[in-house]
Amino acid sequence: MSTVKIQSNIAISDSGFLFNPATGESYSVNPIGLEIIALIREGKNETEICNIISQKYKSEQVIVERDLHDFVHMLRQYQLLDNNGGQNN
Repeated sequence: MSTVKIQSNIAISDSGFLFNPATGESYSVNPIGLEIIALIREGKNETEICNIISQKYKSEQVIVERDLHDFVHMLRQYQLLDNNGGQNN
């Protein structure tokens, strides 16, 4: 899996509110989405994030992989990832 990076100008609150000042759009994520964003900001790649989430929540790896892939796709679609976000490193 790849490494993704949240754009540096994205404002993220502790409650899961995201604001993109470049587009003026705002979004909200659930607590697990917020946890995933925190792991992305720590520099974890998708494999590491998947392992952490599946172990913490005792979820099947394949389900977490699918959900994480969908979440990263959503971040990319809403222009919240760095231009190089999602590229293999």
